[in-house]
Amino acid sequence: MSNGTHFDVLIVGAGISGIGAACHLKARRPGTTFAILEGRDSIGGTWDLFKYPGIRSDSDMPTFGYSFKPWTHPKIIADGHLILDYLRETVTENGIDPHIRFGYKVLAAEFSSSAAHWIITAEHAGTGEQTQFMSRFLFLGTGYYEYESGFTPEFAGVEAFAGQVVHPQHWPENLDYAGKRVVVIGSGATAVTLIPAMAGKTAHITMLQRSPSYILAMPAEDVIANLLNRVLGPRRASRIVRRKNIMLQRTIFKACRRFPRFMRWLLLALVRLQLPKHFDCDTHFSPRYNPWEQRLCFVPNGDLFKAIKSGRASVVTDRIDRFTASGIKLESGQELAADIVVTATGLNMLPFGSIQLSVDGQRLNIPDTIFFKAMMLSGVPNFAFALGYNNTSWTLKVDLVCEHFCRLLDHMDAHGYRTVEPVLDDPDMTRVPANNLKAGYVQRGMGKFPRAGTRGPWIVDHAYEKDVERLREGPVEDSALRFTVATSPARVAS
Repeated sequence: MSNGTHFDVLIVGAGISGIGAACHLKARRPGTTFAILEGRDSIGGTWDLFKYPGIRSDSDMPTFGYSFKPWTHPKIIADGHLILDYLRETVTENGIDPHIRFGYKVLAAEFSSSAAHWIITAEHAGTGEQTQFMSRFLFLGTGYYEYESGFTPEFAGVEAFAGQVVHPQHWPENLDYAGKRVVVIGSGATAVTLIPAMAGKTAHITMLQRSPSYILAMPAEDVIANLLNRVLGPRRASRIVRRKNIMLQRTIFKACRRFPRFMRWLLLALVRLQLPKHFDCDTHFSPRYNPWEQRLCFVPNGDLFKAIKSGRASVVTDRIDRFTASGIKLESGQELAADIVVTATGLNMLPFGSIQLSVDGQRLNIPDTIFFKAMMLSGVPNFAFALGYNNTSWTLKVDLVCEHFCRLLDHMDAHGYRTVEPVLDDPDMTRVPANNLKAGYVQRGMGKFPRAGTRGPWIVDHAYEKDVERLREGPVEDSALRFTVATSPARVAS
């Protein structure tokens, strides 16, 4: 069904997840009508929104790219503009452009069991006019970050600072930092990206951190991948390179969890090799937590360490007492002079783009729901979403979810089912957070999200090999899935 506002599937978000869902539908179900509602005026999501210097992937591109479109650029840790070009190519090559409706921010979505469809209310950014769309299925590719604002702690005295304070999520166009003294607050992926990207132009740049993160240098280019691309061609080479990189990612993660003391020693030893002998690595690069309790930060060709060795950048590990007119006063008594302060202090997590979901007039309280196969929610019919991994490439999960989603639609069509709904068959099952990383943004935000279960399809593992078995190779039917047909009220598949 499609007459401009009626579709089989409505996708929210034209970022990497929403584009992936559209491409899978186009390839696997050519008769399915769909549209993408995108709140902004361009595709790309994160990769179009963030404009700060040096923005790049924090995973290798052969696995961060889609399974159906091999990554062919020599860089495996890619700059943001290269990723955006890749997404634009994907949209064009797969004929997705006509399906995207720009400027539509989805406010609410209500499922009607009697009509077996969603009614989606969206507001157009340009006119403020609200439009209703209808679809059989709703697929959310909204990610889990709030796009409106990043996270900035309360800093005493910040109003007295005579310089400029910038959050990376709202990077000013043409910010002039040449010859300026810059302090970057933070030690995560954004901070370690900004430091080397800005160091060549600033008078000096300082990474001010309350506590260190694990940082791993890796080559910017994959010699093996580039060789295989030349010899075998991109499509055949990509299958080999993806397997190699997935195996490497999973091996590092599992080793960190199984042998944390050894991996801590190894990671710190690799850092020491990158820095001068006199550098205080124990203070500035020795985290208080075990490896992979928070994400590892990757630096291509050790660019952060090179900036520090050159003297153009430095690291200070201390706590902020207050801002002053000329910089930042630390609890140790030291004062850092600054013309510009960049608050790389994190993002805010937001479930499902803050869309208000309802079923038959009952507003959903998202934390009361349970993840089913980490792609659907208990008690919510004809609904799916893509949330990537926290310990490997996001898009690996997106591909698996989209494949399974298409299989689910095929199964429903083959049996004449109108609706499908995960039903929690054991209300006493223990519920746990779906993301157990100890990063501040996770700890602040996970209470707003659905919970995970402790058995069966309710478990959220963040384990690619398990999801391959469950989503790609496993059956669609499950004892917890309730299907309905036009002539009967319910059927539980087993």
